[in-house]
Amino acid sequence: MTRLRRTGGQVLVTLARSIAIFVPVFFVGTFVTFALRALSGLSPARIQLGEDATPEAIHNIESQWGLDRPFFVQYWTWFTGVLRGDLGTSWTNGASISTLIGLVLGVSLSVALVALVLGVLLGFVLGTVAALRRTTWIDRAITGFVTVVSVMPAFVVGIALVEIFGVWLRWLPSGGYAELAEGVGPWLAHIILPALALSLDIVADVARQLRTGLVAAYRENYVLGALVRGLSPRRIFFRHVLRNGMGPALAVLGYKFPAVVGASIVTEWIFGLQGFGRFANDAAQAGDVPEVQGVLVVSIAMVVTFNLIVNVVLGRVAPAARREM
Repeated sequence: MTRLRRTGGQVLVTLARSIAIFVPVFFVGTFVTFALRALSGLSPARIQLGEDATPEAIHNIESQWGLDRPFFVQYWTWFTGVLRGDLGTSWTNGASISTLIGLVLGVSLSVALVALVLGVLLGFVLGTVAALRRTTWIDRAITGFVTVVSVMPAFVVGIALVEIFGVWLRWLPSGGYAELAEGVGPWLAHIILPALALSLDIVADVARQLRTGLVAAYRENYVLGALVRGLSPRRIFFRHVLRNGMGPALAVLGYKFPAVVGASIVTEWIFGLQGFGRFANDAAQAGDVPEVQGVLVVSIAMVVTFNLIVNVVLGRVAPAARREM
């Protein structure tokens, strides 16, 4: 019971420290995001009325949107709405941005989640094997493989996957998206190829970081002490080396998952997916500042949330590793 309370206390301390860091980051991030409208010089009047709009018409439209109020009043109104989940209204079609993003975010999160799972599983296997067979031809082969896949653009891999599995073999759909409500099989069949294309960068980073961490852990004195005490190689690896060496690989995931969600625009075009990346691109091209602000806020929230989760996991892993030493 005492050990359980100590573990819970450590997790709470880690959580509190992370929140203390990420709350100011979120606040500053949203402020900078909102300031982009003032810096951009864009106006809903220009979108709705065109370049020939009169100053009076522009003033009337901006007054309707509350853009004639002081900057900090506008920001506070917008920020309090963000805290309630209201990201504002689109300049182009008057729709709720929260609703619009909600319609496309599920697609990108589905692809990113599967890509993360594939990347973590393959990366952990390759990184572990490379560390256990360090300095051998297996280690060199894995290192060469992850080096190659790390520089391969996701859209090139995506095109190759479509040609192989969608066109030649006809094993999987070459595009489109199926809701999870239609069944796990159709849902997975439509997202596995884009997820695989996006997972290779995760595989490379996780494998490299894990190999480095495990090799460094094997050089620590506690491993030598465990060998002297007669512990088996399996027990040494899982109780000492893995728990102490997996930190860098876990830290990589803190930014990889949000990056996959936000950087999937080309992959979404290739596979015909209307996801978060395409929505962000369309919003930027249309000059719809509230939509762009909504995209940035959601991106910041994903980065903060996922890093918070990773920090808590790291805080849990490290004490566990020290207790087992």
